[in-house]
Amino acid sequence: MQSLKQVLNIYLHKAGLAKGVAQNTAIYVWPDVVGEKVSKNTKPESVEHGTLTIRTTTPVWRQELQFQKQDIIIKLNKRIGEKAIKDIIFL
Repeated sequence: MQSLKQVLNIYLHKAGLAKGVAQNTAIYVWPDVVGEKVSKNTKPESVEHGTLTIRTTTPVWRQELQFQKQDIIIKLNKRIGEKAIKDIIFL
């Protein structure tokens, strides 16, 4: 017998929704991936076509995170388990 998780994964893949679910997972894992200090100064807003949009509290945070963008993308995708996030826009 298959677990509920397995059945849902099969359904999501067949329905073509698995990639979207994986991308939106980035919003929920953001605080764990970037840590408490960054998390307190940012807010994930949306994911569209593999691009994660993050609102920052100040231009200084936006600039600092821009320098770390590639590392953050790698960490997010590793946490999600697939290459769901291709870019991050910091606002």
